[in-house]
Amino acid sequence: MLIVNPFAWVSVACYVTAAVGCVYALAAAWLARGFERSPPRCGSAAPVTILKPLHGAEPGLYDHLASFCVQDYPAPRQIVFGVQDPTDPAISVVRQLIADFPGLDLELVINSRRHGTNRKVSNLINMALQARHGVLVLSDSDIVVEPDYLTNITNALDEPGVGIVTCLYRGMATSGLYARLAAAGIDHHFLPGVLVGNALDRARGCFGSTIAIRKETLALIGGFESLLEQLADDYAMGEMVRRAGFTVAIAPIMVAHACTERSARDLLRHELRWARTIRFVDAAGFVGSAVTHALPFAVLGALLGGFTPASLMVLVALACRLLLQIRLERAFGLDDSPLWMGPLRDMLSFAIFVASFFGREVDWRGHRYEVRADSTLVYAGELES
Repeated sequence: MLIVNPFAWVSVACYVTAAVGCVYALAAAWLARGFERSPPRCGSAAPVTILKPLHGAEPGLYDHLASFCVQDYPAPRQIVFGVQDPTDPAISVVRQLIADFPGLDLELVINSRRHGTNRKVSNLINMALQARHGVLVLSDSDIVVEPDYLTNITNALDEPGVGIVTCLYRGMATSGLYARLAAAGIDHHFLPGVLVGNALDRARGCFGSTIAIRKETLALIGGFESLLEQLADDYAMGEMVRRAGFTVAIAPIMVAHACTERSARDLLRHELRWARTIRFVDAAGFVGSAVTHALPFAVLGALLGGFTPASLMVLVALACRLLLQIRLERAFGLDDSPLWMGPLRDMLSFAIFVASFFGREVDWRGHRYEVRADSTLVYAGELES
């Protein structure tokens, strides 16, 4: 009597998904060849105000912020640092910066006023009152930049029809396995996703690594106040600018995102928030991103279907993943990762992808939020320590 494996068709579906994922990995590896860091041209060099919202003093904060203080930029620039808690440890870091760079226009805003659910946007509203220049550059506290950063960003904003500028970022691990896994997630999953998304005209990202916008454009979309209840304020700002008839440009540079995760709990909380954020703001794209998990699906196919010639798909998926990893590191000048990091990172990313479908809560800086169907936030309380 013939015994039919009840999971055979599921196994086949997994193998098909893995095969599509292999094509995706090869396409991303090929597209990485097209990334070139262009030398900055001489643009208008408009006066700039950099807004740096802060919350806590993560490891390396002084160095991250100092990279914005040593810009090779000919026009006036102001940096406004903002905190909402008068006891925030970031305050002492900023005061040290102000003492160390006496010739720069640095300002610290301590304002506990809350304007809405999104605490970062509330902080930005308080900070923007002190902005003296017409071009605003927003950047997260964990971003590290090169001296030509501002020149490249303002040049891109000068292009006709551009309303907002963002840029790619790579992972920069501080120390420890969890920080390295976080950096690998950025390097081996975020970057190829943007490359393929751009090629398919599906990339809608406006990344918190950098957002440059003119004051008049910001006013046209309703100011920071229009983002107060949004989960993904950076994504929402990009969409609003597009609806206003402008384009979102990606500057030809890459900045570094400092990964400081010290435990599995830190890593999972952070990445689950990212995954759920993408799921809520772009559900179709997020579901479609299942095909990027070629290796996990190939392994699932082998587990469900048993050892057959089709099981060789596991080796094919592994080879494609390692090729992509090596190609990305060479094209973008990323820190070399051990080869075993790629497959481990793939399995972790797949687990987070699956987990993101269960629940509507996200964690941010010690606070919990529930996400409504329209991607706006409801405060749910502080996290348990």
